[in-house]
Amino acid sequence: MWLQASVLCLSWLTLSNPTKAQDQASLRHSNDPTGRCQYTFTVSSPEESSCPRSSIEPEIDGVLARLTLLEVLVSRLVAGADGGTRTEDGLQEAYSHVTGEKTQLQQDRERLNGQVEELQRRLAELSQEAESLRQTPCQQTPTSGGAQRKNRPASDDFGNGAYQEMKAEVTEVPASHLIPEGNHNLTGCGELLSVGDPVLHRKADGITGKYGVWLQDPKPQSPHYGNKTVWRIDAVGKDVRQLFAYEDMDQFTKGFPMKVLVLPEPVESTGATLYQGSLYYQRRRSRTLIRYNLASESVASRLDLPHAGFHGQHPYSWGGYTDIDLAVDEQGLWAIYSTSKARGVIVISQLDPKSLEVKRSWETNIRKNTVANAFMVCGRLYTVASYTAPNTTVNYVFDTATGVGRAVSVPFKNKYRYNSMMDYNHAQRKLYSWDNFHMVTYDIRLGRASS
Repeated sequence: MWLQASVLCLSWLTLSNPTKAQDQASLRHSNDPTGRCQYTFTVSSPEESSCPRSSIEPEIDGVLARLTLLEVLVSRLVAGADGGTRTEDGLQEAYSHVTGEKTQLQQDRERLNGQVEELQRRLAELSQEAESLRQTPCQQTPTSGGAQRKNRPASDDFGNGAYQEMKAEVTEVPASHLIPEGNHNLTGCGELLSVGDPVLHRKADGITGKYGVWLQDPKPQSPHYGNKTVWRIDAVGKDVRQLFAYEDMDQFTKGFPMKVLVLPEPVESTGATLYQGSLYYQRRRSRTLIRYNLASESVASRLDLPHAGFHGQHPYSWGGYTDIDLAVDEQGLWAIYSTSKARGVIVISQLDPKSLEVKRSWETNIRKNTVANAFMVCGRLYTVASYTAPNTTVNYVFDTATGVGRAVSVPFKNKYRYNSMMDYNHAQRKLYSWDNFHMVTYDIRLGRASS
């Protein structure tokens, strides 16, 4: 009965408005729990909002929203990881490239340093060989001078400079011609004519060898140390006291000292010198001069140099607290310095080698801080213009015999570009120099004293 009524009602609704029924009604059928066929007819309400929604839909929407947000975050993380990986890969590649370039540059540097050292060694050998040839006496032939002249080409007399120089060296000269005029009454003294190329004897090992003092005693007095003994002081540091002694130049070149003396007072800079068995030097941060006896290894005398500037008041142009520079030549012991009264110009004082007292002083007309270094030869002061220029000059001379100074221009080479010490050895007629870790000598040539 219920089924028939339902079918009639459905037919009526469908016939009365088939389009509306299709849009707003639906019929479903299914079996109930007892197995009977059950038909369900559904009509949409006119007001959709009045029918409450299922309680699970908000949860589904929240889950969807959270899933959407999670997808965004995951996308960002994936993108960031890819970018970071690419950046890290790029940095790693750049680092590997730079490391390779650095390794290559280090290898090139080592190779070039090896080539430079080899060239320096070969140059030193050639210079020593040339010096040996210069010192070897010429072999005279038994033929007469006329025969020699007849068999020798005319160009040898005038066009060959080397022959002319050799001829001048072997020609006998009367002793009276070697004695200069004026107060320079020492045989062989004269004005500086030329300075030879530097000859390398040793290169310092560490940073303390940047600059220092090295020399030989021109008039040794001690039986323990002769004129072959080489002395060295590394002057870099606040408490310089070590004095290295080497048996001869060969042991010095190899770096094997036979003794190390510890000085009682620290040394100031590179102005020390050796004379008659004593080391003369300036005490650090003072104008005090010290004579240290090498044989007794004790202080023989000390004295303040009157009014002398010290510790940076009047140094050479390269600095290094070179306010007081002690020097030795054919006439004895000298001090090269300046005072406040002299306003920075060089003052020369001749000192008593035993008591260190000033015997006589001269004031020049050249400022000490405008020159790189200075040395004494035959009672004359000579200054060097630059300590870094590879080709510079001996630019000034002051003669203590006449009290007159003037400009000169004698070529001089700073081969290693930092010349911090210069001392003259009149027994060997050489300049000893410390040029940027390198210990070198220069041969010099003197002429007759000017009248």
